[in-house]
Amino acid sequence: MHNDYLKKAIELNQGREAYATAIIVRRKIPSSGKPGDRAIITNEGSIHGWIGGGCTRGIVLKEALLSIQEARPRLVTISPDSTAEASTHQKIYKMTCQSGGEVEIYIEPVLPKPHIVIFGVSHIAMALANISKTMNYQVSCIGHSLDKTIYPTADVLIESKEYTPESLQENSYIVVCTQGEGDAEALHQALQSSCEYLAFVASRKKANAIFKELRGRGITFDQLKTIKTPAGIDINAKLPEEVAVSILAEIVADIRSETEASDAAGLTINNDDFYMNPVCQIPIQKSTAKHVIIHKEEKVYFCCDGCKVKFEADPAAYITV
Repeated sequence: MHNDYLKKAIELNQGREAYATAIIVRRKIPSSGKPGDRAIITNEGSIHGWIGGGCTRGIVLKEALLSIQEARPRLVTISPDSTAEASTHQKIYKMTCQSGGEVEIYIEPVLPKPHIVIFGVSHIAMALANISKTMNYQVSCIGHSLDKTIYPTADVLIESKEYTPESLQENSYIVVCTQGEGDAEALHQALQSSCEYLAFVASRKKANAIFKELRGRGITFDQLKTIKTPAGIDINAKLPEEVAVSILAEIVADIRSETEASDAAGLTINNDDFYMNPVCQIPIQKSTAKHVIIHKEEKVYFCCDGCKVKFEADPAAYITV
């Protein structure tokens, strides 16, 4: 099982897909999961490995997906008599399985390395590509007549006319370093993409002139507001390498910034096999659910016998339509 776990992690890493790992660090019988049991949870909600069944499986799925969304780990405790208060990085759930037991799971997101997308050929662009690779980031360069003599460390070289928004990967950060060579065209292309960060290496005076040209091409004020210019953090940079460092510092600050806690009620799983348990609001896999009843000619799925018993006692408290 451990080899399968490692193979799945390698597969997802190579495909630059986000996922979360979950490992049981403590348990009290009769919970089925044991310390050291682990699983990988993909962004689509599939679970590879073993971290227990019933309540535990659904709670781990929910918290793993939230962990990926928030880009932060958490410790999850599931106990029938837990009275501790949850915190930002610790979540407390009441065990609803009638069999009881207690388990503690550490969940950690694994996100793709940032993808630095560089438009243009300039000294700053080349410095940015080189330093990004020393940070083990993925680097794509877009421009005219590019080759490895210009960007020897880049992972991907794309001709400007062949660039499409689909060229972007998850966690993409775009920097336009054209510096006088096709500025408006490169920015226009970059604005067609949805990304974490879009910066333009230019003075404010030059940027305003290019923005005016872009307005003539149909770009809105709201779109222009998404462009960071001058690019990077102000460190009084002069040399190309220093400007590149200032840009990467701004990108790192964005990557490491604390995101607000996600709304668990608004959690969506891109998998039709999952159903939200109406009692505890924990997702349950329909194809493997052991507790299912028919209510008003519709199937209702539960993660455990405890939720099923509560629902049967008062269905109107959980389903109002």
